[in-house]
Amino acid sequence: MRIFTLAFALALAMSVSGAELRFNFGDFAEGSTPTNFSSALFGAGKPGAWKVAMDDVPSAFAPLTDKAPSVTRHGVLAQTSQDMTDEHFPMFVYGNEIFRNFKLTTRFKIISGVAEQMAGVVFRYQNSSNFYVVRASALGKNVRFYKVVNGQRSDPIGPALDVSAGAWHALAIQCEGNQISISFDDKLIMPPLGDNSFAEGKVGFWTKSDSVSYFSDTVVNYTPRIPVVQALVNSVMEKQPRILGLRIYTLATTNTTRIIASKEPTEVGQPGTEAELAAIQSGTISFGREKGVVLVTLPLHDRNGEDIAAVRVRLNSFWGETQDNAVNRATLIRKIMQAQCSSAEELLK
Repeated sequence: MRIFTLAFALALAMSVSGAELRFNFGDFAEGSTPTNFSSALFGAGKPGAWKVAMDDVPSAFAPLTDKAPSVTRHGVLAQTSQDMTDEHFPMFVYGNEIFRNFKLTTRFKIISGVAEQMAGVVFRYQNSSNFYVVRASALGKNVRFYKVVNGQRSDPIGPALDVSAGAWHALAIQCEGNQISISFDDKLIMPPLGDNSFAEGKVGFWTKSDSVSYFSDTVVNYTPRIPVVQALVNSVMEKQPRILGLRIYTLATTNTTRIIASKEPTEVGQPGTEAELAAIQSGTISFGREKGVVLVTLPLHDRNGEDIAAVRVRLNSFWGETQDNAVNRATLIRKIMQAQCSSAEELLK
């Protein structure tokens, strides 16, 4: 189970198949800027002004009785800057997770705008020059998808729709591999789009020009990414299930190490020993023996032969096995791992 500790008001629920992330802007004071987001800008003009505002929002659930309120007043995310620059695209990007396969749903309400009246979602965001967008326009009466690659914007794609200002609407984006599905007010509005520009990225909110827009009830259901280093361990274990234990360590500080991937994922984060430290710092190979078991710790090399991590292998021993035999067996396992990951940067993605 993945555990998130955030100084941000959100709820996280886990299941076997995935995770759910909820952005609860109502837990922030009116006028404050939510944490764990960063303001970004594509185009010209000044950055957006992203604050919490109070508004009446329809209940996400059917009322239990006729007397139950159909709307509640609580904090929503508001973009309130009214910069009328034409090519002006403020974004507010969530920074604590990279999403690959996911479904994001949000409500939005376009409040005002003279030059433009738009609201949207940015996703698979790499930086302010590379991302996807789905946006709705009250003035243009349409919903459009487009992408920005190296600062160049593609032609928008999408249908004409009655997007009314002053009312709450629902927008949903689902990404599975290179397939992108878009829904507006709970209806799929076009066939799934296929695009290979970005395989994963961050998510956030988007507006244009002087649009003042609100966002609420944002939920991301997603498949948590497996870090490259853990996928590497999983791959080796799948091919060689008789390995009793397999861990990868990196430096935590100058003189300490920690587990960053393991056959037993619950071990991730635990400290290493002097053997792992010596493997990383000086390339030392260590050997140990228990009843019927041998343990070998050795450095993991990058493509240039530099020591980037330590590998600890635990194997069943056989009668008469020598230290050289054990080291040779562990070295073969290391060779498989090095063939799949050849740099520190790749290892730590």
